[in-house]
Amino acid sequence: MLIEVWSDVVCPWCFIGKRRLESALEQAGVVDAEIVYRAFQLDPSATTDGVRTVDVISRKYGVSLAEAEEMMGNVTSVAAGEGLNFRLLEGVSGNTGDAHRLLLWAAEQGRGQEFVEALFHHYFELAAPVFTADDLLPIAEEVGLDRAAAAALLASDAYADQVSADQAQAATYGATGVPFFVFDRKVGFSGAQPLEVFVGALEQVR
Repeated sequence: MLIEVWSDVVCPWCFIGKRRLESALEQAGVVDAEIVYRAFQLDPSATTDGVRTVDVISRKYGVSLAEAEEMMGNVTSVAAGEGLNFRLLEGVSGNTGDAHRLLLWAAEQGRGQEFVEALFHHYFELAAPVFTADDLLPIAEEVGLDRAAAAALLASDAYADQVSADQAQAATYGATGVPFFVFDRKVGFSGAQPLEVFVGALEQVR
């Protein structure tokens, strides 16, 4: 079974959705799933200079800093229910283009699953930035990727076209945000839905 997941590495609901998908696969007894992560940048215009995420949320939704902190606290509570220890209030936001390019390459090296998990862990649970080569190369090395090869990739524009193509493909499916899940290109839905929705999709496809 092919499961395509459009996500952004700075989207908290994408990490939550990842955990719910994993739980659903276990509950449904699906052992032959091929999970492919597709690129989707929530803010392609962002710079690589980290800006406090709470400030970004405040501006994006037109709310006060206190209200933004409350919103982030609610997401943190949901994440805790999935066994995740988010540190959203300590985090910064930035451009994820290089992270996506490196993730697409990592998948071709057979390390895509490990790398996306590491990116989420570093960003959400360690409150570490994941935007520049200095941020990304230690994480790549941590999951067994060749640091020199990863550095060479980041110094080029390799995979930039695929990042754009992934985002365009999501648009053809009607996806305007992430996470977005497609099962065998037959069933799809947006959002980190409850576990039973994931299980239902798996059973419907199977």
